[in-house]
Amino acid sequence: MFKKLRNRFLIVNLATTSIIMLVAFAAIYIINYIDVRSDIGMDLRRVVENYEKPGFGGGDRQSGGMGDGIDDGMPPLQDEGRNTIGTPPERSVSFMIRTDADWNMTETPVSRFTMDDEFYAEALQEAVAEGKASGQFTLDGSHWIYEVHRASEGNMLVFLDITSQQEILTNLIYTFTVVGVLMLVILYFSSRYFANRSIRPVQEAFNKQKQFIADASHELKTPLAVINTNTEVLLANPEETVGQQSKWLHYIKSETERMAKLTSDLLYLTEMDDSRASMIHAPFDISEAVENIILTMEAVIFEKNVALDYDIEPDLSVQGSSEQIKQVVMILLDNAVKYSGPGGKVTLLLQKQHHEVVLAVSNTGEGIAPEHLTRIFDRFYRTDTSRSRKQGGHGLGLAIAKSIIDQHRGRIYAKSVPGESATFYVHLS
Repeated sequence: MFKKLRNRFLIVNLATTSIIMLVAFAAIYIINYIDVRSDIGMDLRRVVENYEKPGFGGGDRQSGGMGDGIDDGMPPLQDEGRNTIGTPPERSVSFMIRTDADWNMTETPVSRFTMDDEFYAEALQEAVAEGKASGQFTLDGSHWIYEVHRASEGNMLVFLDITSQQEILTNLIYTFTVVGVLMLVILYFSSRYFANRSIRPVQEAFNKQKQFIADASHELKTPLAVINTNTEVLLANPEETVGQQSKWLHYIKSETERMAKLTSDLLYLTEMDDSRASMIHAPFDISEAVENIILTMEAVIFEKNVALDYDIEPDLSVQGSSEQIKQVVMILLDNAVKYSGPGGKVTLLLQKQHHEVVLAVSNTGEGIAPEHLTRIFDRFYRTDTSRSRKQGGHGLGLAIAKSIIDQHRGRIYAKSVPGESATFYVHLS
């Protein structure tokens, strides 16, 4: 399922990026194409204007065949030292051919560059074959554009070499192709990397959800089995009185209470997740709140034969929910008493450190193995399943505590020396 999700992400990402790149490249190419064509048009107009000026193929020359007219190597005429007259722009390769009405060449082609007569004849043939007032063709590997100016006595055809401009557009296409392919290759691997990273939290959440459902089902299955078994015992002995069957009824009541506690905790966790953004927090005296919890639990601690040592710095205040923080303290103290065992010791410290209020709850005992420290706040997680079940827990207390502390934008974590002690820390601001 997640592999398909990753592949879909890759396909959508590659398709979207390819379309964006294609549109961007097309826009850049069109803009450059319009600019190049505009430059070619301006160059052609300048060339035509130069050839139409006096001194080129006008009345000062005799009409004739290919040997008549001016020399191709003739120096350009100067207009008082300012501009060149009678020549096309120096950067252009161009020539002009004059023909009669039947497209027969009447004068020697005029050009600043020496070309053979066969080339001029082939160029004229290409232009005549096009049959248009202007056009473009390729000759001897070069690209040419031409323009025909008709007159009563004949025609004037002006040719301009645009090979360099065409190469700019061609190179632009090649560049876009290479860049596009490289970008797609890079994008594929980067998208694959980020797709895996993006899917990983979803996969972890999905796996946790599956584990949560399996654990919740297991937790509910045991008391339901006990209730069902004891009910069958009651039904199998209808002649006995309620007093005689009170043992089975107590078992049913105990497991029912356990189920009620489990469902209540699950509902609480769900409500915490849903209302995290809407909770209203206010300043309260956490020193007083912790002292009240200790007073409430003194009888339980004494009954368990556990020593309690505490040090509470007075008048410490934090922003949050007093009842929820009390619940966290209750959970941590309850766990510390359970896992310290008879004759053990529990220590509670509450003090100001820098800009935070730190609560530390320690207990002697077996401690927590390093591999469990990062997972003890997961729902239904137990380091020792059999022992936890005997003590009546179902692995939601620390998950609830973490949810509350996260809601208060604090930190909760544990440190342990296996075989000696475990300490839970809560940081609040």
